[in-house]
Amino acid sequence: MRFNLIAAFGLAAATLSGCVAAVPVAGPAVPTAPVVTAPVTPTVLDAASRQVATNVINAEMQRRLPGVNVQPYTNCVVSNATTAELIDIAQASRAGASGTADSVASIVSRPATTQCIAAAARTA
Repeated sequence: MRFNLIAAFGLAAATLSGCVAAVPVAGPAVPTAPVVTAPVTPTVLDAASRQVATNVINAEMQRRLPGVNVQPYTNCVVSNATTAELIDIAQASRAGASGTADSVASIVSRPATTQCIAAAARTA
């Protein structure tokens, strides 16, 4: 009886082994030219936009807090703004468009910016 059971499993295994699909084997890889990407570095335009945005933010902060040294607060806003936001502020100021106050207020309302400004106020 045991022999019949082993023979049945062996026959089933042999039968099922023919059902396995062949695995395709890839041929030799064709070498391709490597893709070289330039490292992301700030450009002169980014530096210029950053400076213009800093000046705009500083002026906005002075309007809101007259007679106060707002440079530490401006630094907080600039350090918590994205590059895209700084470029947008700079471009809006160059075009004479309004809305820079809203952009600055949006950045100031972030928790990290608020904490930075509070710390700067304590040391002032």
